Amino acid sequence: MVALEGGGTDIARARRLAAAFLAHCQSEYGLMVSQRGLDLTQLVVSELVTNALKYAPGPVLMDLRMDGEAVKVTVWDSDPVLPRARAADAGRVGQHGLEIVMAVAQGFEARKEPVGKRITARIALTDEPLSSPAARRL
Repeated sequence: MVALEGGGTDIARARRLAAAFLAHCQSEYGLMVSQRGLDLTQLVVSELVTNALKYAPGPVLMDLRMDGEAVKVTVWDSDPVLPRARAADAGRVGQHGLEIVMAVAQGFEARKEPVGKRITARIALTDEPLSSPAARRL
């Protein structure tokens, strides 16, 4: 678990930490990680950390854990309001992060905590087709 304080380099740092975590899992445990799996993991990390830093006061915590042939990306922040995917709107500029995460993840969960909320997305690490869109619960 890593704490991100909201500095200007936190999103890039979170992406680097995710890449290093997956590289470690590859070298130490022989885990298969495709380029697509790495790219999607970094994309999800970027979106979740960006939203947490943008909308919640205080620090953000990020945790990465292996779950079979997938990685669970979990981000905690202090804001108790759960995110909602917005209706499709081609004219809307920005605010598509949650839609992106749900489109590429195998599973997604947002839950309130005693303080704040915890968002978890499960990302496949190989190029196997996803069994269903990501609106499934973890």
